[in-house]
Amino acid sequence: MDEFNQGPRNEDEKPVIEEPERREEPPRYSERPIKPKRSGGFLPALIGAILGGLIVWFLMYSTLGKEKVTPQVGSETSGKSNLQSERVSVDINTDVTDIVSEVADTVVGITNLQTVRDFWSSTETRRETGSGSGVIYKKEGDKAYIVTNHHVVEGAEGLEITFDDGTKVEGKLVGSDMWTDLAVVEIDGAAVNTVIQFGDSDALKRGETVIAIGNPLGLGFAGSVTMGIVSGKDRSIPMDFDQNGTIDWQADVLQTDAAINPGNSGGALINMAGQLVGINSMKITEATVEGIGLAIPINIAVPIIKDLETTGTVQRPTMGVSLFNLEDVPSSERKGLKLPENIAGGVIITQVFRNTPAEAAGVKRYDVIVEMDGVKIDDMVGLRKHLYNDKRVGDMMKMKVYRDGKQVEIEMELRDGNTF
Repeated sequence: MDEFNQGPRNEDEKPVIEEPERREEPPRYSERPIKPKRSGGFLPALIGAILGGLIVWFLMYSTLGKEKVTPQVGSETSGKSNLQSERVSVDINTDVTDIVSEVADTVVGITNLQTVRDFWSSTETRRETGSGSGVIYKKEGDKAYIVTNHHVVEGAEGLEITFDDGTKVEGKLVGSDMWTDLAVVEIDGAAVNTVIQFGDSDALKRGETVIAIGNPLGLGFAGSVTMGIVSGKDRSIPMDFDQNGTIDWQADVLQTDAAINPGNSGGALINMAGQLVGINSMKITEATVEGIGLAIPINIAVPIIKDLETTGTVQRPTMGVSLFNLEDVPSSERKGLKLPENIAGGVIITQVFRNTPAEAAGVKRYDVIVEMDGVKIDDMVGLRKHLYNDKRVGDMMKMKVYRDGKQVEIEMELRDGNTF
């Protein structure tokens, strides 16, 4: 086939060249157009990535190299890491720990044992009916003495004393006093190596740190230590011993916020010199009250402790009368006493016993006591506190009474007895 068309033409015309029709085919993959690349883009990026990785690796290696941990006994090591956690034992001593270690052996547990009849078998056995705490304050010869609360040992037929190390010995009740809630117990002194020192409760200041040691909730928490401050001094707490709704006594106590719970009774309240400044006695348990613990000041307790230790009882001065509060007398019946209108408080003498200081001094029935030794007397609690706290057996006492509407002054010598 000829590539040129041989048709007629003029001589002057040049031959016309016709190109054959071309079919456009899609370019092959290798023939696709490639976009031009920016010169130098890929290689610098690659080099930068490599350098960055080297820098990070170098920094991590340097840091881990400085934080090497030396394995020690008792350490815990992770299987996938070189990091370790170590148990460290640190011996810390403070003033509190030193004081507690010195006096802990002087605080004991006291278990009140009484005979109990079994309901099903009708047999009688001696069992624990209560427990509290006590403080060893004296060792003399082969005997040692413990001070505790009256309500801890009340009604006991036997006492079991438990030391801080768990040793148990038998205790013997020497004496107990309901009014001050104090008691003294005697034990064999063979197991006693140390006794506590009495401090001065009058020298305590509000805000001063104190430590309470005892057995809250029984011997399961024996030797518990709590710490607080002296919240108040010279607090008076009303006491109703016979639960008849009439206040029988005003207990003079210290207030502290150191935790005191049932079982702490009779335990030690200690100052930062390691001295006994109070006998833990009670706490306020109302639902809206928190952190009010009470302790008997040691300055009030010491003379009671001495009496109980030597005689088993507390010798208190008495007049030999029975009394009734004037405020409890109906207004309609007060007219028979012929009192001045300005007399609102006082104590009525309802009976004078024979062969007593009151009889010897000429006290009469229905005399109304309004003053003792210059101290105003409003009720029986105030009268009892004056007799028991301010007077001693053998002291002379002056009283002012109203008799048939007239004021009479009486002087008498107080004696020991079991009544007012």
